[in-house]
Amino acid sequence: MAGEKGDPLASDASTSVVYAALAGNVVVAIAKFVAAAMSGSSAMLTEAFHSSADTANQLLLLVGNKRSEARPDATHAFGYGMEIYFWTFVVAVIVLLAGGGASIYAGLRQLRALQPIEAPWVSLGVLALSAVFEGCSLAVGYRQYRRIVNSRRRGRRDVGLWNFIRLSKDSDMYESLLEDAAALIGIAFAVAGVVASAFFGLIWADGVASLAIGALLIANSLVIANATRSLMAGESVTPALMGDIRRRLQAEKHAPKVVDISTLQLGPRTILVAASIKPPRGQSMVEAKKTFDSLTAILKSVDFRIVHVLFRVE
Repeated sequence: MAGEKGDPLASDASTSVVYAALAGNVVVAIAKFVAAAMSGSSAMLTEAFHSSADTANQLLLLVGNKRSEARPDATHAFGYGMEIYFWTFVVAVIVLLAGGGASIYAGLRQLRALQPIEAPWVSLGVLALSAVFEGCSLAVGYRQYRRIVNSRRRGRRDVGLWNFIRLSKDSDMYESLLEDAAALIGIAFAVAGVVASAFFGLIWADGVASLAIGALLIANSLVIANATRSLMAGESVTPALMGDIRRRLQAEKHAPKVVDISTLQLGPRTILVAASIKPPRGQSMVEAKKTFDSLTAILKSVDFRIVHVLFRVE
């Protein structure tokens, strides 16, 4: 994947995805709770839990974004960029798992005491409205994904959506994309449960739909938690971006020999590069400083996220 956030506008792009998802989830959650109270549908109530969890997700991500923008200080010399990964992990482990657990509980309760759904058209109308909001939110995220990928392709093979999510270092982007996709799938489950229960006499289908939505939430949380856990542990940049760095250095005929390169993703928009170099013999301190400055400029020109460059002389 070719440095998925190579465009400086990507920082605003990922934040706009979060705001779009938040706006849609607030409206949808309120509508679903009203419909659940009117219809008595457990699938509708589960979807209300789902949208409430998504709303909390976006609020926590905005908190993480704000905190990750704090300037470096004595205790965090390289800044607070990785804090966004902590808050995304909190979203996955606490909010989504709690929403999934509540959904499964609602489904089991419905299956133990089967009750017919009242006013099914109200539920279906709200679900249709929810699908529009969630679809618009997903469309915003998908457009940003295409924009980022297209800005960095440079003739390379296209990057599929799943690979983008798997390789992305921007937790805002992949969390919102996964969340919106799961929301649309959950709505489909709820529609199936309401229709089967209200119009085909399969009263148990409403509870089964709740169980399916709960399982979907838990699966989504596990995917997000696993991706974010790896980032919290200290991931390197994507292989394609590392390839860009190596090719850029190799193109510099007068650059000193680079023995090894290590990278660390310090946040969605901050990368540290550590290079082991072998300078020419007999080089003076003044010449060495010029060499380091030149290499630093070369490395930072590869990607705007390369903010910190460290050298070790072999």
